[in-house]
Amino acid sequence: MNNGALGIFDSGVGGLTVVRAVQELLPAENIVYLGDTARVPYGSKSPETIRRFSDEDARYLLGKNVKAIIVACNTATAHALPFLQQQYRIPVIGVIEAGVEAVLADPLAQRIGIIATRGTIDSHAYQHALALRRTGMMIVPQATPLLVPLVEENWLEHPATQQILATYLEPILAKHIDTLLLACTHYPLLVPTLQKMLGESVRIVDSATTCAEHVKKQLGQLEMLADPNQVGTLSIGLTDLSEQFEVLAKRFLHKTPPRIERVVL
Repeated sequence: MNNGALGIFDSGVGGLTVVRAVQELLPAENIVYLGDTARVPYGSKSPETIRRFSDEDARYLLGKNVKAIIVACNTATAHALPFLQQQYRIPVIGVIEAGVEAVLADPLAQRIGIIATRGTIDSHAYQHALALRRTGMMIVPQATPLLVPLVEENWLEHPATQQILATYLEPILAKHIDTLLLACTHYPLLVPTLQKMLGESVRIVDSATTCAEHVKKQLGQLEMLADPNQVGTLSIGLTDLSEQFEVLAKRFLHKTPPRIERVVL
């Protein structure tokens, strides 16, 4: 057992969906969350800048003596994960591998739609990882940049959101996909709406739930899970504080967050 905290970082507060999933699956784990809200979004930055920002995020968490780091940002995972894994001795886990494993857990999955921010789609990280592991699949990526602001406005079932989703999904559904991978940590909040639109024939894989499952598996293999008899704690640090971020934190966690600290990297 290892009762050290898990460090989780994201470019904003969307990674709190990963926090929520980890808390539900591993309630004994202590968690330190860092949201780099002063520099969000990472998706519009160069790969070099993303690596630098991610390294600064990781160094902050290491200063909190975390036992492992979870990169709860798809863009940072795509551009910075190998660098961070080489740089630091503790386990560094990203969201992409988890999502890919979850997709491929179904041996019948052959037509895979991917929706994500433009930065994640343009990195080709998911497309490359899927193609390496299973040949003959059809992979249909679709950048969906308008979804993050709609989620942050809490327009989850708004007619405008449904119309935009229908427009984004049209070229994907034309390929008769059997699986839709949600490659952004904001998107789990859209699952009920998406499931209604897609029907039961399309399996939805979200990066928050799959990341939590991957973390549990990894920590178990490394014998680093916390004492199951303890109740885990959560601390949240943001590089920029605003009332909006506090509202979003409550929405993504599905509960009132602990006091949020402003941090300087």
